[in-house]
Amino acid sequence: MPVDDSLRAAADLRARMRERRTVRMFSGDPVPEQVVVDAIEVASTAPSGAHQQPWTFVLVKDPEVRRRIREAAEHEERVSYAGRLGDEWLDALRPLGTDDVKPHLTDAPALVVVFQQRYYLDPDGTRSKHYYVDESVGIAVGMLLTTLHLSGLAALTHTPSPMKFLGEVLGRPANEKAFAVIPIGYPADDCVVPNLVRKSLDQVLVTI
Repeated sequence: MPVDDSLRAAADLRARMRERRTVRMFSGDPVPEQVVVDAIEVASTAPSGAHQQPWTFVLVKDPEVRRRIREAAEHEERVSYAGRLGDEWLDALRPLGTDDVKPHLTDAPALVVVFQQRYYLDPDGTRSKHYYVDESVGIAVGMLLTTLHLSGLAALTHTPSPMKFLGEVLGRPANEKAFAVIPIGYPADDCVVPNLVRKSLDQVLVTI
């Protein structure tokens, strides 16, 4: 790519990504499923430890399954907000205005649950170790969120704790551990987001 084209492309991406915001209030308007599928395929091109690609993306479409996920998530969140999180964590969350009610799990028209494969299961049941699983899946989720935003969709990274219920509700194998729940859609007409300020470049970049 010529240098001038590279500079223009980087500046355009920078400007577009500055507009990305996490959304918790979703419209029920349907989204093109192919856009979500394409974003997942982009995410699956992420680099991974030893190229083991230790991820599974579950696109949940069944309303009843999503209802069960919300019910279980809200149960865990009630316990967390009642004290399991601790005062310091609750203080950090307070500017975001979050609580134990999670309508995005059923309101957003698309829901993706990302699982990390802690190890590989051979057909005969033999375990094979996976390497740098957290890092690999984290990079993939970042690429998923970026692609969704650049494709005109909003998303939320939801990590109820603990998340064991997700594997149970979705019938995932024992080697998979839930990493994040990602509702996807368009912002609701009355959507509001916290008035947050990102760190400036000189606060995050060190050049030596």
